[in-house]
Amino acid sequence: MAPVGSFNSGDTAWVLLCAALVLFMVPGLAFFYAGLVRGTGALVMIQQNLIPLGIVTLTWIVFGYSLAFSNDLGRGIVGDLELFGLHHLDTAPAPAMHAVVAGVAIPTLAFVAYQMMFAIITPALITGATAHRLKPLGWAVMLAIWSIVVYPPIAHWLFNPHGWLAARGAQDWAGGIVVHASAGAAALAILLVVGKRPGWPRAVAVPHSLPLALLGGGILWFGWFGFNAGDGLQANGVAAQALLNTHVAAAAGMCVWLVVERITERHATAIGGITGAVAGLATITPCAGYVSTLSALLIGAIAGLVCHWALRLKSIFRFDDALDVIAVHFVGGVLGSLLVGFFGENAINSVGRDGLFFGGGVALLGEQCLALICVIAFSFVLTWLIAMGVEKTFGLRLAPEDQAGIDERQQGMDAYHINPAFLVGGESAAAVATAPPQADLAIEPAAEHHLITVVLETVDSGGLRAALLDAGAESIVVSEANATDPNTGSRQFRGRSEEVAFSERLRVEVLAPQDRAGAVLAALNRYSSGRRSGFVQQTVHPLHGSGSVTASGG
Repeated sequence: MAPVGSFNSGDTAWVLLCAALVLFMVPGLAFFYAGLVRGTGALVMIQQNLIPLGIVTLTWIVFGYSLAFSNDLGRGIVGDLELFGLHHLDTAPAPAMHAVVAGVAIPTLAFVAYQMMFAIITPALITGATAHRLKPLGWAVMLAIWSIVVYPPIAHWLFNPHGWLAARGAQDWAGGIVVHASAGAAALAILLVVGKRPGWPRAVAVPHSLPLALLGGGILWFGWFGFNAGDGLQANGVAAQALLNTHVAAAAGMCVWLVVERITERHATAIGGITGAVAGLATITPCAGYVSTLSALLIGAIAGLVCHWALRLKSIFRFDDALDVIAVHFVGGVLGSLLVGFFGENAINSVGRDGLFFGGGVALLGEQCLALICVIAFSFVLTWLIAMGVEKTFGLRLAPEDQAGIDERQQGMDAYHINPAFLVGGESAAAVATAPPQADLAIEPAAEHHLITVVLETVDSGGLRAALLDAGAESIVVSEANATDPNTGSRQFRGRSEEVAFSERLRVEVLAPQDRAGAVLAALNRYSSGRRSGFVQQTVHPLHGSGSVTASGG
């Protein structure tokens, strides 16, 4: 390695910080997507977003970085494998590669780490389109191949100054083409292989946790500062401009999206606001270091309008993009890459070019169009071929019958659990686990019992359990239920109205002697709130084994 003095410590610290911010976007994206799917698929969605942290890190170190940033193999198509496994990183970074101005450089490893985060998050974007339809092994194999065959050549074309599109004059500040357009094209290709969800578009579940999605969206907004402000590889005025542009475009996208929602759907929603912000962020990404603050505001506003309209594309072209990756990320990336050709200013960044609105003519716009066409076609075709190969060998498409309860099937657990205090006889989980084996169940002569079944909105679990045991309950079972409700109405989600025929409720079943039924009902009334409904089955015969389990206070 070169002497430490040849590196600029401030620039190095800035790039390392930005790398950490981009890494932080990955769990942010996982939460954003997980909140927007059914609760029974939240864990799988999170895992599909986090697994690139493992797989793509390894492929980047061994193959990806060398294919993207080592010496050109010829004609700017791809790098050679001279840096295979990061060997031969024993000289100072080449000024054309790792320095914005001559004499100011950062360690090559800082650049490796920063670019690695882009390679990781790019395929993670795809999972929002394919929600509930990917086999875990097939997705892992798909990730490994895609991160070697598809992403590095595209990064070489535009992020490497010797890449053929960069050499022609195309500009992509932080990945509107390399990240968003390539991921969007890949998502479309994979959708052709995995198909639609059962019952689409009518049987589409509304998001299970909007707060989780909003948290993820907020993390994305925060991490995007590293995504856009670090690409100049210096802590200077251009970085400040890119950071400010990022925030302004997100704010404009949010405000415009909310206004459009209010006009078209009569509700300005929280999820609409964060979606508009993400649309603004995706759209400003290729422009952030090349345009003025006012231009960034206009770009973000255009993004909020166009990306909201783009929600209709999946209905028009009949593709099941579960979480609107195409409308937000793909359309946003393409739109922003084109808008560089209009709003680019050499006065903002000396390595930038003037766009149409600033006297540069249509030359830059033409290069942007060429770059988009080539990247989209390359990513789409290769991704489709890889996806078909994986489907025919390891399997990529999850069978429709396996898409329900996907967390339980793939993870062996659920993201959410009912209070474990509600078990047989009101016992704790530990008491049941350590209870001695019971004899086979059988009907024994006993006093008449009633089975009381009620459907409730909410309960005070601790108070209810104690009150039911005091009332004489011999068995308590609580489970989730979906009950008919004449007042459910509909739910609005990103321009789509979903009729809700059933409301989420808790189902409580209590077995008690006939003479204690009134006390049980009184306890249920006292420790629940909201609407109640149910029924009583009279003269039921409880099943008993030869032993008994003593109620525990767990």
